[in-house]
Amino acid sequence: MSAPISTTPTTISNNPMSGIVALSGNEIAQRLGQLSGWEFAGGAIIKVYRFQNYYQTMAFVNATAWVSHREDHHPDLEVGYNQCLIRYRTHDIDGLSENDFICAAKIDALLDI
Repeated sequence: MSAPISTTPTTISNNPMSGIVALSGNEIAQRLGQLSGWEFAGGAIIKVYRFQNYYQTMAFVNATAWVSHREDHHPDLEVGYNQCLIRYRTHDIDGLSENDFICAAKIDALLDI
């Protein structure tokens, strides 16, 4: 029988990422293999989404903003007329966390709607 899950915090911090450790190179490679079109560059995961026009690009950016707000995890965005580059990196741990990959998958899912 396993031990019950403790509800007592092990660390006290104002930083919600305290206790979270940056993913290793192997962990990053494994998670990238589960995403389509994302790559590791400059300590972040990035992907460029291309669209037919500015309206579609901005609709995607606004949907991305909604997901980011709900997840409380905000990527860097570079927006052009018909493309948007998304860059995820967890600044609080100076690396990549599981949440970066979760959010990347949620952004990809926007295009499946």
